Amino acid sequence: MTEIEQARAWSPRVISKFETLIRSGDDQALYRVNPLAFARDRAIAEPEAIDLFLHAARCGLFDMSWDVLCPQSGMVLESFGALRTLQTHYVCGLCDVSGDTDLDDFIEVSFSVVSPHLRRLPFNEPQTLSVENFHWKLRFGNDGRLPGQDVRFLDVLRGFVRGMTFLPPGTTTMLRADLDPGSLSGVNVQTQAAFAVPISGDPVLAPTLLKINYDGKRFLPALPAVPPGPVVIEVANTGPDRGALLLINWPPELVALTTKPALDFDPYVSGGALLARQTFRQLFRSERVDEKEGLGIRQVTFLFTDLKGSTAMYERLGDLNAYALVREHFALLNAAVHQHSGAVVKTIGDAVMAVFSRPSDAISAALHIFEEIDRFNGDNVRPGIVLKMGAHCGPSIAVTLNDNLDYFGQTVNVAARVQSLAEAGQVCISEALYSAPGVSDLLAGRGVVAFDAPLRGVEGDATVYRIMRG
Repeated sequence: MTEIEQARAWSPRVISKFETLIRSGDDQALYRVNPLAFARDRAIAEPEAIDLFLHAARCGLFDMSWDVLCPQSGMVLESFGALRTLQTHYVCGLCDVSGDTDLDDFIEVSFSVVSPHLRRLPFNEPQTLSVENFHWKLRFGNDGRLPGQDVRFLDVLRGFVRGMTFLPPGTTTMLRADLDPGSLSGVNVQTQAAFAVPISGDPVLAPTLLKINYDGKRFLPALPAVPPGPVVIEVANTGPDRGALLLINWPPELVALTTKPALDFDPYVSGGALLARQTFRQLFRSERVDEKEGLGIRQVTFLFTDLKGSTAMYERLGDLNAYALVREHFALLNAAVHQHSGAVVKTIGDAVMAVFSRPSDAISAALHIFEEIDRFNGDNVRPGIVLKMGAHCGPSIAVTLNDNLDYFGQTVNVAARVQSLAEAGQVCISEALYSAPGVSDLLAGRGVVAFDAPLRGVEGDATVYRIMRG
């Protein structure tokens, strides 16, 4: 706790609230902690809460995991302890869906107490959990709600459940249930192995015997369908490991859905948002994206800056003095970007490439940078710094280049091109960024001039907006 407290200047009582969570929170509260929920419940700024848990993970107090969520059920399908092992292709046996998710879609970064000397969490030892806690508390999040409603998906799902059990290896497990028309499905929530058989025909009074073989990878039911009414299910686990089975009786109206809607979730720290945070990049420099393939991001904003007249400045001041001025300008940009929840990806000569998860943060940072440049120039007798900036938002791919987390794709290229259109002391932004949520509010009252310009990779001329100072 002392190490965390000394890591940076925290707001009053932040450390105290954090310590209270560790000392007094129940087991569930300390497992897969959502920093944004922690911030909301304790009146703490979200960026500060995220940084708090990042520092806690860096010093070994908490574990940080990248959790892949099923969009339709909220089940935690897989958890990865490192970015390089993260896979964005998901399979959910419960929903019978699969697909690819981007880093900012249904990949949640959460934090769990890791040290058994501090708090021994039963969730860190799944083999000790009851069958109920193994399913409902270990594998599911609590906040997934039906679209547009305040109804938790788990509350709906529980009404369809007809049984749950562990499947010890080398044994046959029996379950009894009463089935309504629709479909009977079963899933091992740990491996996503699943089966489904229709429930159709005339109701019966005598129990139907349904035998299922589970080999550790697949469930193989012996019947193609079962009638409504009582059923006895015998599951033989011929695999080497303990399995689990969650039985669901889906009603006909849900079986008939060809596309299952995505749930509504409370805000959480997405993988894409974390990559765009300066604190993460500073504390976890060893994190890498798999070199063979990048990780998709649906929406990210890039801000490019360039030092105007740097060649003349080097000639006028000499290399040593000019380099010192450039370093001060880098420090100023780093601080402004960090303050607005962004990260500096790299420097390219005298230029900076920064990234932001939210478009409005990039605009706030750009406006703040101009204010800081004016203040800096006013405080120094040396020749002033003159910047020009450009920004654009869109999809991208997170990659590892030269041992650094970087980005690749057309959005990066367009952002650099937009920056080249800016004149000294100006920032230019693309139409996509100008129309992004929250941006127009930030620019209200400022002079904004639209003009058309060719952008590489964009057919025809594109509309670019020049934001005037003042």
